[in-house]
Amino acid sequence: MTKITRRDFVRRSGAIASAALAAPLFIPGSALGRANRPAPSERITMGCIGVGNQGSALLRGFLNDDRVQVVAVCDVNEESPGYWSNSVRGRAPAKRKVESHYTNKDAPNYKGCDVYDEFEALLARDDIDAVTVATPDHWHALISIAAAAAGKDIYCEKPLSLTIPEGRAMCDAVRRYGRVFQTGSQQRSDPNFRRVCELVRNGRIGELHTVTVGLPGGTPDYGKTGDESAPQKVPAGFNYDRWLGPAPYVPYCPARTHVNFRWVLDYSGGQLTDWGGHHPDIAQWGMNTEHTGPIEINGATAEWAVHPVWNTATKYRFECLYENGVKLVIADNAKVRAGVLFEGSDGWAWADRGRHEVFPAKLRDTVIGPNEIHLYETKNHLENFIDGVISRKDPIAPVEAAHRSIAIAHLGNIAMQLGRSKLKWDPVAERVVDDPIAQAMIGRAMRSPWRLS
Repeated sequence: MTKITRRDFVRRSGAIASAALAAPLFIPGSALGRANRPAPSERITMGCIGVGNQGSALLRGFLNDDRVQVVAVCDVNEESPGYWSNSVRGRAPAKRKVESHYTNKDAPNYKGCDVYDEFEALLARDDIDAVTVATPDHWHALISIAAAAAGKDIYCEKPLSLTIPEGRAMCDAVRRYGRVFQTGSQQRSDPNFRRVCELVRNGRIGELHTVTVGLPGGTPDYGKTGDESAPQKVPAGFNYDRWLGPAPYVPYCPARTHVNFRWVLDYSGGQLTDWGGHHPDIAQWGMNTEHTGPIEINGATAEWAVHPVWNTATKYRFECLYENGVKLVIADNAKVRAGVLFEGSDGWAWADRGRHEVFPAKLRDTVIGPNEIHLYETKNHLENFIDGVISRKDPIAPVEAAHRSIAIAHLGNIAMQLGRSKLKWDPVAERVVDDPIAQAMIGRAMRSPWRLS
């Protein structure tokens, strides 16, 4: 048998016919590093784009997977506070983290992590197999599409996109270039959510009629910069114009960047989209509507942040009607219980992170039989992505499912901004019906020279 390395397999994958994917992957014992750990040259090589908040957590997680070698990090910020709890993050601390990790594991005085402040240079490297994308939301689509075109597999944080057309373009690019894509909707890897969704999908609560999703509200000052909303000089080492990218130009102030970007509609959609990639995604999983969406958005109400910079919804509620008659209610958890509640004709099932409840109590012990519906199972979201990179199979949170889930939050935000009591949605054409103003809002203009390609 011809010996092929793990990385050779990944690189050739775009051109390999599906029948060939059943061929065994053979890695010679001589390629193994210390303690049977694959040698650096045989690991999946990764570049991390956006290493601030969640990006730093992803970096730590992938460093701990022995099948991965992080070779590059990219961030427009060199090093500063303003992240979770005003912690210090950026490309310089990320580089130090990588090199310290491999110094301890592979070689003394390891200096093998390159740094970039522009993602294009990282994507141009043909020795990188996969990337993480953990930038602010308004950058997700452009970077992910460019990564797919460059032949990289992609782990992209949620929420998938800033707009519905951006999400569709991401789906199209992943399919066109044959890439493996995992969305950071890690709740799918929580057994409590999977258990509840399997009960619902197998009819254990009877005929499903209502799903209620409770999400956080407010605008928490995660970066401790909320009172720094007056224009300031851009700090040294921070490429602010690049941070803005396709978003409209406005003067720099600390309150709009780093972790608090979520509270500005130019870059994100508030708690609704931050958590819209989580609980509504589980609702879609349980409803078996991962490849479609609602036909109406009804009764949208909201209260909005009162702040010089922040302008996202702090309180919100709307209902989604599906073609099969099921109603999905999405609200901040001051109005409804946090988590995901499925209600049927014979009972209910509820889940949140790390726990679930059912009624009647006998559902706790019910067994899903071998011939019933069993949903995708994995216990580690990051490892599942690397499994997919190697096998060329979709991971548990593929791009299409993520797109359909976050589209619900985008539609809710549009309905709330316009004060619409009803929006009609065509989930096949992905268009608002009979409302040109709302239809125009499903996409955004991009600041030159950026555009979806």
